Amino acid sequence: MYRLILALVLAAVMASPALAQTVIIVRHAEKAEQSADPVLSDAGQARASALAEVLAGAGVSHVFVTPLQRTGLTAAPSAAAVDVGAIAVSLDGGAAAHVARLVADVRQVPADAVVLVVGHSNTVPEIARALGATDAAAMADCEYDRLTVLTLTPTGAHAVTGRYGAASPPC
Repeated sequence: MYRLILALVLAAVMASPALAQTVIIVRHAEKAEQSADPVLSDAGQARASALAEVLAGAGVSHVFVTPLQRTGLTAAPSAAAVDVGAIAVSLDGGAAAHVARLVADVRQVPADAVVLVVGHSNTVPEIARALGATDAAAMADCEYDRLTVLTLTPTGAHAVTGRYGAASPPC
């Protein structure tokens, strides 16, 4: 399974025209508990490691998260593997304001960058839509294994969605 997702990510990156930006969007990994700002559970830590494994060789150059621990901890192994610091985008003003700020930040990075975005179940589809993936499906609260790869060009966006790590339990 890792190889299939890695192949999708690498194919999207390599098939991109020279001035295409690749944006990889995932939800944070599984939480240890239901508090406002939990750390990752053991399953979540395994998923974060699986994400780093899947993204190895993809050329990630920028990482965006929220200020909450679970997004930063999900991104940490991937960011560490490429020696890139994660940038926390504020949640002030709610989900719509966060998505708008994040999309503006993503659009400011170089046109040929590979960007990892770690969000939440209520923001991942909205981020994908705001970047041009108009058919991005809603995300259930129990879904942790979706990985969306967007290739952004001056003429539009192309999205590929796959799964990574252990399968999310049925909702």
